[in-house]
Amino acid sequence: MKQINQPGWKKVLQNLNIPLFTQVKKAKKLKYGILSSVAVLLCSTSFTQAVALIEISGTVINQEKNEPLPDVSVQIKGSVTGTVTDNTGSFVIRTKQKFPFTLVFSSVGYKPQELEIKSLGSRLQVAMVTQTVLGNEVVVTASRVPESILRSPVAIEKLDIRAIRETPAPNFYDALENVKGVQMTTSSLTFKVPNTRGFNIPNNFRFMQLVDGVDMQAATLGVPLGNAIGPTELDIQSVEITPGAASALYGMNAINGMANLLTKNPFNNQGLSVYHKTGVNHVDGKDHDAAILTESAIRYAKAFNNRFAFKVNFGYMQGIDWRSNTRLDQNPNNLKSANPNFPSLNGENNIAFDGWNRYGDDALAGSNTSSISGLTIDGRANQTLRVVRTGYWETELVSPKVSNLKFDAAVHYRLNENAALSYSYRIGQVDGVFQRGNKIRLEDVKVQNHHLELKGSNFVVRSYVSLENTGNSYNVKPLADNLDLASGGSGNAWANKYKNALLEYANNHGGLTADNLAAATLEARRQADASRVTPGTPAFDELKNTIIKINNWDIRSAAIPDAPATGGAALRQKSRMYHTEAQWDLSKYVKFIDLLAGGDARIYEIIPDGNNFVDFGRPVAERNQPVVVDGKVPDSSDFGANVYYKKFGGFTQVTKTFFNDKLKLFGSLRFDYNPEFDPKFTPRLAAVYTANQRHNFRVTWQQGYRYPALFEALSYVNNGRVKRVGSLSYINEGLGYLENSYTQASVVNFNAAVAAAGNTDAAALASRELLLVANLPKARPEQITSFEIGYKSVLLNNTLIVDVDAYTNKYDGFLGQVQVYVPIGETVGSDAAVISMIDRNRDATAASGGNGASKGQERYRVYTNAKNTYYNYGSALGVTWNFYKKYTVAGNVNFNKMKANKTDDIFVTGFNTPQWSTNLSFGNREVVKHVGFNIVWRWQDAFLWESPLVTGTIAAYSTLDAQVTYRVPKANASVKLGGANLLNNRYIQYAGGPTIGGLYYLAFTIDGLLK
Repeated sequence: MKQINQPGWKKVLQNLNIPLFTQVKKAKKLKYGILSSVAVLLCSTSFTQAVALIEISGTVINQEKNEPLPDVSVQIKGSVTGTVTDNTGSFVIRTKQKFPFTLVFSSVGYKPQELEIKSLGSRLQVAMVTQTVLGNEVVVTASRVPESILRSPVAIEKLDIRAIRETPAPNFYDALENVKGVQMTTSSLTFKVPNTRGFNIPNNFRFMQLVDGVDMQAATLGVPLGNAIGPTELDIQSVEITPGAASALYGMNAINGMANLLTKNPFNNQGLSVYHKTGVNHVDGKDHDAAILTESAIRYAKAFNNRFAFKVNFGYMQGIDWRSNTRLDQNPNNLKSANPNFPSLNGENNIAFDGWNRYGDDALAGSNTSSISGLTIDGRANQTLRVVRTGYWETELVSPKVSNLKFDAAVHYRLNENAALSYSYRIGQVDGVFQRGNKIRLEDVKVQNHHLELKGSNFVVRSYVSLENTGNSYNVKPLADNLDLASGGSGNAWANKYKNALLEYANNHGGLTADNLAAATLEARRQADASRVTPGTPAFDELKNTIIKINNWDIRSAAIPDAPATGGAALRQKSRMYHTEAQWDLSKYVKFIDLLAGGDARIYEIIPDGNNFVDFGRPVAERNQPVVVDGKVPDSSDFGANVYYKKFGGFTQVTKTFFNDKLKLFGSLRFDYNPEFDPKFTPRLAAVYTANQRHNFRVTWQQGYRYPALFEALSYVNNGRVKRVGSLSYINEGLGYLENSYTQASVVNFNAAVAAAGNTDAAALASRELLLVANLPKARPEQITSFEIGYKSVLLNNTLIVDVDAYTNKYDGFLGQVQVYVPIGETVGSDAAVISMIDRNRDATAASGGNGASKGQERYRVYTNAKNTYYNYGSALGVTWNFYKKYTVAGNVNFNKMKANKTDDIFVTGFNTPQWSTNLSFGNREVVKHVGFNIVWRWQDAFLWESPLVTGTIAAYSTLDAQVTYRVPKANASVKLGGANLLNNRYIQYAGGPTIGGLYYLAFTIDGLLK
């Protein structure tokens, strides 16, 4: 070690008193205020007068093999200064720290070491000992500060770089499915969404995904994009997952848990790395011919003088997606929404068939049904049949080709010993399929992040902007609807053709009877569909390509004369999200406790497209139309002023240890404010007790809230003539769905009774008691109250880890969707309102056949709060045992259950989680020299999936994954041969989702060239 003379820095102004946010009056000005706070980060750190520069050098070796260890992190404790060892195990650190200070040495697979430096001396020699099992990891997600994973106050799981390299899953994101407590939902090869502890949906609003502190949620799409625009296989350092509520520290989106993806620091991981994987799926040829999947990535990082560093990442994946082609019927003929009085229409003869993966045939939602009345069947007059349009299968509407392009770059600059500034840019372009209220085909979706961060030894200030553009995406539901309507005729025209064909069949076959009704309805559908475009024909392709380019889902009719003739299905959404947060560890200023404080602000800016999001300041009749100036439309893409959605919050956390650090108490309180709702306080209390230095017991109580996500709050979507509307109460003004509507379930039961009684106005008035007024509440944030206990220990001479937890949750004000029917121009309860609920009065009708005129009905699918309170509970056990040399067996078992309520709610909440799931792994990272393997078996039991799109039972399934890795240390290279679902057991993870089969791959990695 030696001392270096160096000219001092010029002293600059210290302690700049610049506020985090500029006080402004309007949302637009606040946006720029946040952006300006990004700029002042550049001057928010002060430099001091010159002091002597100390140079520390040394060598790190493997104690067992007496060989040099490259890529060991060497960090000065309590500062941002650090480096890594080179290929000879050597390192050099230059610092201005005063003696004494501590060096921390860490590397994956080795026990961390700390070495106190008291004075200048000779070159250091450090020997590191192999750590055979986990247990000494440090995590930051559970409490927002570094702490031992064993003493975390809540359940937390970590995948480090070794676990990621050794997983047999095709990529690190798929490996999350093997983590204790995690349920994965696969919508596409490019969209995988984790969840924990129940209430799962494909676009998971309740589970937060961060990458280096940046929220990966696509604002208007409402889908987390952690695997689509997140790190490549080469840049991921670790993944930390917190099952259960994390709102007390991370805010409103983390009510079900969070995943924190941490990337490699360019100071510590330098050089050129290359990755390529080639795989094959669809090997059975059932959904598609066998297809090649490829994924490639390149990473380059370089540091200069331990002061400046940068990294660049590029990744590209392409393949043939898993196909959603389950041809089950979710509206069997015994239901009232079908034709239960005509059993000859059961099974394959069901004329109200509503297929899992067929669109445009929505019988349950009632958007594609027609009532064929006035029929005589088996000699009974005035009979009514409920018939649904034919629709199209998803495989006929969605291309199976998917791709994912990723790029990110970052620059890091160490301002001094205690602060570093970094800027990163990330962009992802992705194709794929995901399920929201309906299936969305994503094409050329682009999401960008600009991220600026100032980080010190006890503080961090972070600002980022996220830009979203849905590109050429489209909604599968309006595509199917408008294909049928544009080529097969309007609902009334199609119904008339169907009825005329039925009557013709009856005339030719001596009437309609139970024996010939199935054949008669089949012939009627054939004739009614005669002009309908057929998949695979040029006419179909031409019409489809026209519809998916039009961002107006209405189709021209007498009621909507200015709509496009073919209707549209395009999904054109653009948004910006501005976020700033800061955190300061005040512990060194407060001697008797550890104190952490922080705050954040977020603004969403939506550019109205007139079809999914609108300017609510405009009159109802104009919201879906471009702005008109002086009788003209100067800009067809201008649908009014941008829409803003804001939230602000702050938190403080106190920790205190007692009894020689055996007992650690945690207390935190968070405040959140959204101008649309009342302010909310979120507390968390926790305790961790350590017995005999290895048995760690924890107990945690906390509350959490969740504001409606953007789509839940502000959507205004016309889809199949059912308007999807957000939960904010001002959207209801002029529409009346909150206070003047009937529930969908009651309308279905009402129409079944009316049809059985002759389908007359008199029959409707006689059945009016079946109609239930919805009386939807004013929306409020969803709330969770959670209680958790846990135990974690390392036993048997540090070779066995046992981790068990149990929880119970209470959900109040659960957010979901309910469909309601509004009588146009009438008040619920009146005779006119009752008559307007008859299926034949979907549109305004004139008086005929003894029945009166009706103004018709409007249908809305509304985001609102459940009326019931929901309780769920569960437990998870994880065990890892290094039982012989490097042989390790690990497994976990997970139990989750929702307590049934005595009364039905206004909508199904969708727990959507298997009661039992488990996985078991067996592996050895070096069974023979340079060769390792890993095998994972996973199983989950059957469960009920409920959603507005598809409801049905998901069958139990099991899979077997395996990999063998050959390492070439001299070349810093490895070759991995593996397969996910080796036995090709076909399964689905959610109703309406794709069928997943085997994927077999060969992957090459070369790491750390050109250092």
